Amino acid sequence: MPSDEEAAALAEIDEAGVARTLLELIAIPSVTGSPAESEIQHHLAGRLERLGLDVDLWSMDLPALFAHPDFPGAETPRDEAWGLVGTSEDGGDGPTLILQGHVDVVPPGDLAAWDGDPFVPRVTGDVVYGRGACDMKAGLVAHLAALEAIRAAGVRLRGRVAAHFVVGEEDGGLGAFGTLQRGYGGDACVITEPTAGTLITANAGALTFRIAVPGKAAHASSRDAGVSAIDAYLPLHRALAELEAARNADPSPLMAEYPIPYALSVGTLHAGDWASSVPDLLVAEGRLGVRLGEDPADARAELERCVAEACAADPWLRDRPASVSWPGGQFASGRLPEGHSLRDAVRDAHADAVGGPRLRERGAPYGSDLRLYTAAGIPTLQFGPGDVRVAHSAREHVSVREVVEVARTLVLTVLRTVGTK
Repeated sequence: MPSDEEAAALAEIDEAGVARTLLELIAIPSVTGSPAESEIQHHLAGRLERLGLDVDLWSMDLPALFAHPDFPGAETPRDEAWGLVGTSEDGGDGPTLILQGHVDVVPPGDLAAWDGDPFVPRVTGDVVYGRGACDMKAGLVAHLAALEAIRAAGVRLRGRVAAHFVVGEEDGGLGAFGTLQRGYGGDACVITEPTAGTLITANAGALTFRIAVPGKAAHASSRDAGVSAIDAYLPLHRALAELEAARNADPSPLMAEYPIPYALSVGTLHAGDWASSVPDLLVAEGRLGVRLGEDPADARAELERCVAEACAADPWLRDRPASVSWPGGQFASGRLPEGHSLRDAVRDAHADAVGGPRLRERGAPYGSDLRLYTAAGIPTLQFGPGDVRVAHSAREHVSVREVVEVARTLVLTVLRTVGTK
């Protein structure tokens, strides 16, 4: 059960304040790469300063980061990017716990699919609707609420807690990469991505690929004199489907609940430049799921081999094979080390702060910043409000109650992991 000190901090969680802050953050349209992505970083820097944290808000050196051999990739052009870290005062010899979240959101898409402006949050009972509601403005609010409650209760920490609020997660992880490159680290990290009441201790990876398929141009009235790049692509599409099936034959137990743990999906096809011409080029772009523990280089090689073998078996592509390249986001997989104490620390904190059944552990079939922190040697897991199944959709929403429950869990996680004086 919570100690008196812990109970005092839990009592400072302000549910009405949680709701107000959530509405405030959703109203900032911080789409990846947009000016509002920078705006929200400056807004949050002010929030962290008012919480008494030592705040570092810096303009990232984009050319240097893009040129780094380990840069995780990006899909959105941007002229600027801001890093933001707020750190509590050094309490002594205790560990440092990172509370991490990304500030960027994906574009709203078809506005007609929304019930109103996606950046004017709507409230129905306990539920808040809007772009970024669960992915992941709610997670940011949970971090802020936990930090505010600890400060309001006057608890003195033995170690330190650090808030890492990052840009560019949705298109590769620029913000997290830049934050780690600046030298910020810690002993453990909790990312409040939406986890639907479970504990995510592993992420599959995702690699963006591009396949260029050649054809031969001709007038459409004599199409037999040409070769359609669309027709040439079809055997490759079938080969990619077979590759996906093979790569999902024996998933990790953490991923076994998903019908397709490591999805291979073609998201865009572009071919031709005139309706009455046989197209001489098709470009397919998609994402390749990376298995837990798999080297991304091995995953790339497997897809490239698949395409090469399909081309070798095709009369047209045999002598003019399709080419494969790897633009955009490159998400490796990541995993909390087995047996690490952070898993039970969050589980126990949730049980004591919220009650209910013990949090179920699982992996996630999508990439996130988790893999960058684990690659840097920082044990990391995800636990946050909302359900990823409604993220990136016009149905995106989150329950304020869930945000409060996560904030309460974080309060106890911080106090028990960092320690108090």
